Amino acid sequence: MVTEVTETERWCVVTGGRGFAARHLVEMLVHYQMFNVRIADLAPAIQLEPHEETGILGEAMRSGRVDYVSADLRNKSQVVKAFQGAEVVFHMAAPDSSINNYQLHYSVNVQGTTNVIDACVEVGVKRLIYTSSPSVVFDGVHGILNADETMPYPSKHNDSYSATKAEGEALIMKANGRNGLLTCCIRPSSIFGPGDKLLVPSLVAAARAGKSKFIIGDGSNLYDFTYVENVVHAHVCAERALASGGEVCAKAAGQAYFITNMEPIKFWEFMSQLLEGLGYERPSIKIPAIIMMPIAHIVELAYKLLGPYGMKVPQLTPSRVRLLSCSRTFDSSKAKDLLGYAPVVPLQEGIKRTIDSFSHLTAQNQPKEEVTNKLRWKKQTLIAIVILITLYLKFVATTGYSVVITAILVASIILFFRGIIPEKMKLVGSEKND
Repeated sequence: MVTEVTETERWCVVTGGRGFAARHLVEMLVHYQMFNVRIADLAPAIQLEPHEETGILGEAMRSGRVDYVSADLRNKSQVVKAFQGAEVVFHMAAPDSSINNYQLHYSVNVQGTTNVIDACVEVGVKRLIYTSSPSVVFDGVHGILNADETMPYPSKHNDSYSATKAEGEALIMKANGRNGLLTCCIRPSSIFGPGDKLLVPSLVAAARAGKSKFIIGDGSNLYDFTYVENVVHAHVCAERALASGGEVCAKAAGQAYFITNMEPIKFWEFMSQLLEGLGYERPSIKIPAIIMMPIAHIVELAYKLLGPYGMKVPQLTPSRVRLLSCSRTFDSSKAKDLLGYAPVVPLQEGIKRTIDSFSHLTAQNQPKEEVTNKLRWKKQTLIAIVILITLYLKFVATTGYSVVITAILVASIILFFRGIIPEKMKLVGSEKND
């Protein structure tokens, strides 16, 4: 339900407002008392977590300074209704990037963003800040070191998510000035922090299953990780720059900005610090990306076939192998100069806060049943090593036993997937009548 807006109230809308970074933005906006905040998301009603209920968000909702509206960006009429009376829109909604589903990504990142722009113009929104991604300039092949915003979009992106985010970003920048609408795009690099439901939980799940021992590549690739509070601070800086008028606004509008902590770190060192902080071992076994890529393609194919039967979304995909083995660092000087952005939380402090917020996932709190899963994974790891060796012998080394090697490879892959295949898939056709 959309709260009726009075002439004296100033409202903003946060699309995808129940997402990871968006929750932090909502709380920052409430804390600064800049606007009343309307959270727009897919769920029919908002369900606050216990800490939210007793915190600043719960209090703001009870006082009427924050409200919630259910809206699907692919439905323009719902978007128009959600934006009624809003002065500013922070467009943070995005689909799951872990599945390479072009239709889903296009429908939200391109068609949904088109609806957002049209709705802003129709109801008279003044400023639109879009949460983009540094992946819009990543081709999945070449590493990126200290790139600035002059770097063009590649001819081919790493995956459908990146490609459609680039299309959405281009639409946002093109819309600048339309009916007085001011726009800009924020490209936050590798967000982490408290409340993350992807990076740290996935890392811990891998560690508890014994899967976190491996480094894909040589381990030297650099990354820009950005603490979530810095990301939402950048959004506020962007809104303030667009609202300032004059030369500052003229220079800031219609632009894209890389946002980082301005402290590049080796990707695997960052992961190791998180794991060690939570009581798990550092990864130490290096596997060349060229060897992992064929397995990743097989895993992706397996998911396409077995997904309908309950196979979980795989963590090992071709696009992820490329992400884990390439360098990706970006220059945030433009955001500093035009938006007045500077990180408010240093990288090491952000890592410490993140570790503290996930104390319930430490190694000491590992459930006993997960120890059994770890033993199962050791068996699968042994099989995977056989796969790696046979892949090497078949496609890299020169041997005279191609038929034997092929047979070992096929058998190993079958055994490997038998270990990860969903239980209910195993049961198909095996039930007996009493």
